[in-house]
Amino acid sequence: MSAPDPARRSPPAPFDTRTARSLTEDFAARGAAEAAYASSPAGAELLAALGGHSPFLADLALREATTLLRLAERGADAAFAQALDPLGRADPGASFAQLGAALRQAKRQAALIVAAADLSGEWALDQVTGALSTLAETAIDLACAHLLREAAARGEIHLPNGAKRDPKAASKGSGLVVLGMGKLGGRELNYSSDVDLMVLFDPAAATHPDRAQSTFVRLARDLVRLLEERTAEGYVFRTDLRLRPDPAATPLAVSIQGAISYYEGFGQNWERAAMLKARPVAGDRGLGEHFLTEIRPFVWRRHLDFAMIADIHSIKRQIHAVHGIRRGAGAEIAVAGHDVKLGRGGIREIEFTAQVAQLIWGGRDPSLRDPTTLGALAALASAGRMDRRAAAELADAYVFLRDVEHRIQMVADRQTHRLPEDPDGLARIASFMGFADTEAFSAALTGHLRRVASQYSRQFEAAPSLSLQPGEGFEGGDLVFTGTETDPGTLQTLKGMGYTNAAGVAAMVRAWHHGHRRATRSERARELLTALMPTLLTAFARQREPDAALARFDRLLDRMQAGVQVLSLFHRNPALLERVAGVLGAAPALADHLARDPAALEGLLAGGSGQAAATIPALVGAARHYEEALEAVRRLVTEGKFEVDVAALEGTLDVDAAGIARSELADAAITSLLPQVAKDFASRHGKVPGGAMAVVAMGKLGGREMLSGSDLDLVLIYDHAPDATESDGPKPLPVPTYFARMAQQFVSALTTPGAGGKPYEVDMRLRPSGNKGPVAASITAFERYHGPATGEGGQAWTWERMALTRARPVAGPAPLRKRITECCREALALHAGPQAIADALAMRVRMLRDLPPDGPWDVKAIPGGLVEVEFIAQALQCAYAAEHPRIIAPTTRDALANLARAGLLEKEEAESLIRAERFWRTLQSLLRLTVGRVKSEDLPSAAAHAVLRGLAPICADPPVDLPGLRGQMRLIAAGVRESFERHLGPLPIKGAT
Repeated sequence: MSAPDPARRSPPAPFDTRTARSLTEDFAARGAAEAAYASSPAGAELLAALGGHSPFLADLALREATTLLRLAERGADAAFAQALDPLGRADPGASFAQLGAALRQAKRQAALIVAAADLSGEWALDQVTGALSTLAETAIDLACAHLLREAAARGEIHLPNGAKRDPKAASKGSGLVVLGMGKLGGRELNYSSDVDLMVLFDPAAATHPDRAQSTFVRLARDLVRLLEERTAEGYVFRTDLRLRPDPAATPLAVSIQGAISYYEGFGQNWERAAMLKARPVAGDRGLGEHFLTEIRPFVWRRHLDFAMIADIHSIKRQIHAVHGIRRGAGAEIAVAGHDVKLGRGGIREIEFTAQVAQLIWGGRDPSLRDPTTLGALAALASAGRMDRRAAAELADAYVFLRDVEHRIQMVADRQTHRLPEDPDGLARIASFMGFADTEAFSAALTGHLRRVASQYSRQFEAAPSLSLQPGEGFEGGDLVFTGTETDPGTLQTLKGMGYTNAAGVAAMVRAWHHGHRRATRSERARELLTALMPTLLTAFARQREPDAALARFDRLLDRMQAGVQVLSLFHRNPALLERVAGVLGAAPALADHLARDPAALEGLLAGGSGQAAATIPALVGAARHYEEALEAVRRLVTEGKFEVDVAALEGTLDVDAAGIARSELADAAITSLLPQVAKDFASRHGKVPGGAMAVVAMGKLGGREMLSGSDLDLVLIYDHAPDATESDGPKPLPVPTYFARMAQQFVSALTTPGAGGKPYEVDMRLRPSGNKGPVAASITAFERYHGPATGEGGQAWTWERMALTRARPVAGPAPLRKRITECCREALALHAGPQAIADALAMRVRMLRDLPPDGPWDVKAIPGGLVEVEFIAQALQCAYAAEHPRIIAPTTRDALANLARAGLLEKEEAESLIRAERFWRTLQSLLRLTVGRVKSEDLPSAAAHAVLRGLAPICADPPVDLPGLRGQMRLIAAGVRESFERHLGPLPIKGAT
């Protein structure tokens, strides 16, 4: 038999029919209503399930018979709400004993309702755990409000809202914070669970701050006693305060500032994992949220932290040691006596798998910070951080194992997670789970446990091979780098792998192992390096110049402040090491960038170009303050640019896709930063009535054709109410000054280097009047500058109108952006005509005379190069915009296609120009990525190989060597020059270099 359908509506058949029958008879004997319920099909089934499996639930059904009748009449949701209702109406002046009795009665009734709703299938797992968590939170909240009132009555604390009946309102301003941790924090509480709490306080709330510690410790102790104490009425919740900072050395209540200082200076990875689920459940919730905001950088690290994986795995090994798991209660997958929480393949392995992935990736993607296990798995799969099938398997196993856990606990209300060891006990749980027999239950259970164990092992226990294996053209061999002398067998192995200077390579690697590089000074870093060595040397041996590539890696190790994080990154992601070797082998320019900023490596794990652009808005939105928002943008821009550059070098992104990805990254940075800058600026200078600023992308950014290292060509335009003269802040400024300074702050936000590097260079020479004009122009001045040539209007030159063909508003209010777009189109139509072609020709002549190509590889400026393709597109748009308004497009290839559709270019000619433009951009991109600027005829071998490989997909007859490439360049340049002269006029320089 397979696992039961989670949507079932029938409780499981009784395991013990005698006890089931006894409960039904006892229940019916209590009265007419109870007898009617016991004789109904639904009532009889539920009573049989309760009595036939759980002595605890059978007793509870008799004690709270009215609750069971209410459940049948109104449904689980209404019955649960009614069980908690007395707590919401509790008398603030009730005694300790009266409050305890009310809490215990609510616990009993809620426990019965939850069990019945669970067993009947009326509630799914998240509703079951959510209801238990709501019960706990309500009880803790009410208990804290009561204890705070008592402390205020004793004159120990200030309680400004103590007279209010609602516990949440009464506790506001109390200085007390109670955080729900673990399953309570994640609203995943077990059926018979203790509650993990952290009690914090603000000393300023105490009447005598120097005695605040003892006041709040007493409150914490009383809270535990009120919840845990067993009476004839039962108990409320077992309570655990051991998740507080440094529990062995700190009192039960810790000051908020003390906790913040602890986490900032001494917090451990296990405490980061614990804080994933933390949320305020009682006391001053606003103060609790403030505390969680302050420690957010501790929990959610800015950089990917793969070094933490081993640390988290060690926690599970410690749990095994403490709980005796290694002695047979779950070390291996089993059924009898297996611990479904802590044992192999159990709930804890699912939680750790999700939490580690969250801790690694959540610092850069706030969407992954879901405190629930199922929510985290879904978010990780959706973001591509976990295989969807693996996430689904873990989610299915989690639901199944939590159900098993609940059935184990329901039998006798014991906080246990171990399956019975005796056959009868196992058969009871199998029946309670709805299985026909123990064999069917065992098959389902072990199937889930094996799948979980497999996923857990893949994340925590996999490691690279420690020896060089034959394959990939290499023979296996020795790799020994200990001592001071080079091992002869190692030299032979290195030579066989393709290293030219084997002795030099061996000496370099020995220096790493002896800690002679910054990154390898720690013992842990050298351990990781030893484990990586075969994989690392193999990856670099595959490069065309392996010695040079490995030397660049050596420089990278020497520039790192510490190596554990990066080496852990490689250890857990061998494919990343292959990519880095490829970058260091083919692209010295990118290698230098990586050496300056090793954190850029994280961009290569982002899961595809565009991830950084998609993440920027969420990270900026989650920033605690302005500087944190700026640093988030700087870091993600640096990572995102490197990610796209490497993908372009590897050929996984063509030049068009890479241009779009770079432009989307810049768009995300601009649109996220502009509101932050405006808000920060307004905090000092107020706002201008009706004021707003827009950012217009020009040039390569406007055309979404950015290359590696492209500047941002920007124009900043503002608008305001007609009668506005100055801002309304504490330091008011005249309107033009206000927007000029805000524009300068915005440009500074985009260009100022930080820990994450310098985001961009910004070029604002395309603004009205160029460098002589104001940094930010008003929309009216912008319209006048590009308008009719009357009075002060129409001052724009033809080259400025050519630039307008690429204008693309990217940030600012939609109405202002629309107005700018309309202005640009109207300006192009207004000034259209043959003069635009004559002016463009004259401009190109001056460029050839005054700005000649900087060598044979300056493919932008050479005759027939990229500039001439762009001039054809822009000049024809400017000339014919009035007759053919649909030809306007910011992207060159789109503009050329539009010109062909309008009959202004022959279709074949337009296609030829589009191919030429893509060829020049691809070549320019590859040269920038590999060698930067080069004036000689030849290219380094590795760079030449990368260029030829990158051009192959876009060439009908790909060149195989540099002479063949230069011949193809001459043919393409000649074709472009012919088109240029056909449409714009003859040029004095006829050939291409």
